[in-house]
Amino acid sequence: MEFCPKCGSRLVPKKEKTGKKTSLILVCSKCSYKKQALSEVASKVSKVIQPDPQKLVVVIGKEEQKLRTLPTVRVECPKCGNNLAYVWQVQTRGADESSTQFFRCTKCGYTFREYS
Repeated sequence: MEFCPKCGSRLVPKKEKTGKKTSLILVCSKCSYKKQALSEVASKVSKVIQPDPQKLVVVIGKEEQKLRTLPTVRVECPKCGNNLAYVWQVQTRGADESSTQFFRCTKCGYTFREYS
Protein backbone atom coordinates (compact mmCIF):
# COMPACT_ATOMS: atom_id res chain seq x y z
CA MET A 1 0.00 0.00 0.00
CA GLU A 2 1.38 3.35 -1.02
CA PHE A 3 0.35 6.91 -0.28
CA CYS A 4 0.31 10.07 -2.36
CA PRO A 5 3.34 12.34 -1.72
CA LYS A 6 1.22 15.45 -2.44
CA CYS A 7 -1.91 14.96 -0.29
CA GLY A 8 -1.33 11.75 1.71
CA SER A 9 -4.29 9.78 0.30
CA ARG A 10 -3.99 6.09 -0.52
CA LEU A 11 -2.96 5.31 -4.10
CA VAL A 12 -5.40 3.00 -5.93
CA PRO A 13 -4.19 0.57 -8.62
CA LYS A 14 -5.61 1.20 -12.11
CA LYS A 15 -4.93 -0.36 -15.50
CA GLU A 16 -3.72 2.04 -18.20
CA LYS A 17 -3.76 1.08 -21.84
CA THR A 18 -1.19 2.63 -24.18
CA GLY A 19 -1.57 1.19 -27.66
CA LYS A 20 -1.53 -2.61 -27.34
CA LYS A 21 0.30 -2.61 -24.01
CA THR A 22 -1.53 -2.52 -20.66
CA SER A 23 0.37 -1.36 -17.60
CA LEU A 24 -0.54 -0.90 -13.96
CA ILE A 25 -0.34 2.57 -12.43
CA LEU A 26 -1.13 3.89 -8.96
CA VAL A 27 -3.54 6.86 -8.95
CA CYS A 28 -4.55 9.26 -6.18
CA SER A 29 -8.35 9.69 -6.13
CA LYS A 30 -8.05 13.15 -4.53
CA CYS A 31 -5.42 15.04 -6.53
CA SER A 32 -5.01 12.70 -9.56
CA TYR A 33 -1.31 12.07 -8.88
CA LYS A 34 -0.05 9.11 -10.98
CA LYS A 35 2.88 6.79 -10.38
CA GLN A 36 4.08 3.76 -12.33
CA ALA A 37 3.60 0.60 -10.24
CA LEU A 38 6.62 -1.56 -9.58
CA SER A 39 6.87 -4.72 -11.69
CA GLU A 40 6.49 -7.05 -8.67
CA VAL A 41 3.34 -5.17 -7.60
CA ALA A 42 1.94 -5.30 -11.14
CA SER A 43 2.44 -9.06 -11.31
CA LYS A 44 0.59 -9.60 -7.99
CA VAL A 45 -2.43 -7.44 -8.85
CA SER A 46 -4.28 -9.23 -11.62
CA LYS A 47 -7.80 -7.90 -11.20
CA VAL A 48 -9.54 -5.09 -9.32
CA ILE A 49 -12.74 -6.46 -7.80
CA GLN A 50 -15.79 -4.20 -7.67
CA PRO A 51 -18.61 -5.32 -5.33
CA ASP A 52 -21.91 -6.22 -6.99
CA PRO A 53 -24.82 -4.53 -5.14
CA GLN A 54 -27.25 -7.26 -6.27
CA LYS A 55 -25.23 -9.88 -4.36
CA LEU A 56 -25.54 -7.86 -1.14
CA VAL A 57 -29.37 -7.92 -1.15
CA VAL A 58 -30.78 -10.69 1.04
CA VAL A 59 -34.10 -12.16 -0.02
CA ILE A 60 -36.07 -14.25 2.46
CA GLY A 61 -38.04 -16.89 0.59
CA LYS A 62 -41.31 -18.61 1.53
CA GLU A 63 -39.52 -21.59 3.09
CA GLU A 64 -37.33 -19.37 5.28
CA GLN A 65 -40.40 -17.42 6.43
CA LYS A 66 -41.90 -20.64 7.76
CA LEU A 67 -39.01 -21.07 10.21
CA ARG A 68 -40.17 -20.08 13.67
CA THR A 69 -37.09 -19.05 15.61
CA LEU A 70 -38.56 -16.07 17.48
CA PRO A 71 -39.26 -16.34 21.21
CA THR A 72 -42.87 -16.94 22.27
CA VAL A 73 -44.91 -15.37 25.03
CA ARG A 74 -48.35 -16.02 26.51
CA VAL A 75 -50.60 -13.19 25.35
CA GLU A 76 -54.15 -13.30 23.97
CA CYS A 77 -54.58 -12.68 20.24
CA PRO A 78 -57.27 -10.01 19.69
CA LYS A 79 -58.37 -11.72 16.45
CA CYS A 80 -58.69 -15.44 17.29
CA GLY A 81 -58.20 -15.63 21.08
CA ASN A 82 -55.12 -17.89 20.91
CA ASN A 83 -52.85 -17.53 23.97
CA LEU A 84 -49.41 -17.96 22.32
CA ALA A 85 -47.59 -15.42 20.13
CA TYR A 86 -44.12 -14.75 18.76
CA VAL A 87 -42.57 -11.58 20.17
CA TRP A 88 -39.91 -9.05 19.06
CA GLN A 89 -39.02 -5.43 19.78
CA VAL A 90 -38.26 -2.55 17.39
CA GLN A 91 -37.09 0.97 18.18
CA THR A 92 -39.76 2.86 16.19
CA ARG A 93 -39.46 6.25 17.90
CA GLY A 94 -36.60 8.32 19.31
CA ALA A 95 -33.69 6.71 21.10
CA ASP A 96 -34.74 8.25 24.41
CA GLU A 97 -38.20 6.59 24.22
CA SER A 98 -39.06 2.96 24.88
CA SER A 99 -39.25 0.45 22.04
CA THR A 100 -42.43 -1.00 20.51
CA GLN A 101 -43.15 -4.66 21.20
CA PHE A 102 -44.67 -6.65 18.33
CA PHE A 103 -46.59 -9.92 18.61
CA ARG A 104 -47.57 -12.43 15.91
CA CYS A 105 -50.16 -15.07 16.74
CA THR A 106 -48.84 -18.63 16.33
CA LYS A 107 -52.26 -19.83 15.18
CA CYS A 108 -53.67 -17.23 12.75
CA GLY A 109 -50.54 -15.12 12.01
CA TYR A 110 -52.18 -11.82 13.02
CA THR A 111 -49.57 -9.20 13.98
CA PHE A 112 -50.33 -6.66 16.70
CA ARG A 113 -48.25 -4.34 18.86
CA GLU A 114 -47.93 -2.97 22.35
CA TYR A 115 -46.55 0.48 23.02
CA SER A 116 -44.74 0.70 26.33
